Amino acid sequence: MTPAARVQSAIEVLDAVIAAARREGASAERVAAEWLKARRFIGSKDRRAIRDLAWSAIRLCGEVPENGRAAMLAVAKNDPAVASLFDGSRYGPEPIRSDEPAAATGFAPAWLEEGLAASGITREQAAALLGRAPLDLRANRLKTTRDRLAMTLPVATERTQAPDALRLPGGTPVERWPEFADGLFEVQDTGSQLTCNALEVRPGEAVVDLCAGAGGKTLALAAALQGEGQLLACDIDRPRLSRLAPRAERAGAKVETRLLDPGREAEALVDWKAKADAVMVDAPCSGTGTWRRGPEARWRLTPAGLARYAQMQAHVLRIGADLVRPGGRLTYVVCSLLDAEGPDVVAAFLARNPDWRAAEQLVGAGTPRGAGLRLTPWDDSTDGFFFATLHRL
Repeated sequence: MTPAARVQSAIEVLDAVIAAARREGASAERVAAEWLKARRFIGSKDRRAIRDLAWSAIRLCGEVPENGRAAMLAVAKNDPAVASLFDGSRYGPEPIRSDEPAAATGFAPAWLEEGLAASGITREQAAALLGRAPLDLRANRLKTTRDRLAMTLPVATERTQAPDALRLPGGTPVERWPEFADGLFEVQDTGSQLTCNALEVRPGEAVVDLCAGAGGKTLALAAALQGEGQLLACDIDRPRLSRLAPRAERAGAKVETRLLDPGREAEALVDWKAKADAVMVDAPCSGTGTWRRGPEARWRLTPAGLARYAQMQAHVLRIGADLVRPGGRLTYVVCSLLDAEGPDVVAAFLARNPDWRAAEQLVGAGTPRGAGLRLTPWDDSTDGFFFATLHRL
């Protein structure tokens, strides 16, 4: 494939990504994967180049571009090498017209930029949200230690702030390694690992992961339990929760799963009411802290959508709090840097519930924000998170 053909292919991928973002369809990763799957003749080197071009355009355009060509023209304005490939060659893009507009560049839609600024996010912190994320592993304490794992892996690793974390370059094919098949590690961002550490789970405790999803945090909590105690993982999403059982088996973790009906979660958890020592509430959120991994997500978020997230967050926090025994604790987590989804939700909960107190967070990273801590790529080299641990009196 010629360089010009790669640019044209990236434009077509972008067209598909933009269309999906407008209708709140599949993620850019999935859209690109489907586009490439339908074109098996494209070699691996060309696939990587096409993806890199497309993602460069996604990161550059704050607002949703009109189309893929306009998005790629924004890249071309900053990169003469890319501009030169708009040459009208076979399978390449048509030449750039003198009056042809490129997509507007920016960090995010204007309303979202304002929201992040109002939440204390600086321009440097905001720009770092669109960088390239490394790949972090969590050594599975049920089977190994970080030091032993580092010695067995086929590449050099770097230790991060989380006690079980190892960092590798992004894109390293770790899931092909025998150590992964043997359950010696899970892929998990250092920031996510730190939020699990904030709950301070101890062997023998009764623990609930309320919004478990596919179980990334669940497995970290299971490792902290060391095979002693109870661990219940819940979610309303059947396909995601169904992925936890094989992961737990590979990790050697004991986990009970429970599918919940939306709006009737409390009924399904009545047997756990006021019985849990510790509850993790990894609440659904906008994901503003994870744009390094899915930069097109900022094209999908709307003010109305953000308001719906805040309602859901208050809802699941109430449900989680009802499960905690007196003297127990709860960690509330969102992978968002907007105050409306983090500090404001916790502050409102504490104002309504005088029998709860915010606890001091000692995880080795983060900046105080409201009653909790904030992690950012710029300050902590992690995904963006807000989390707060609350104690029931």
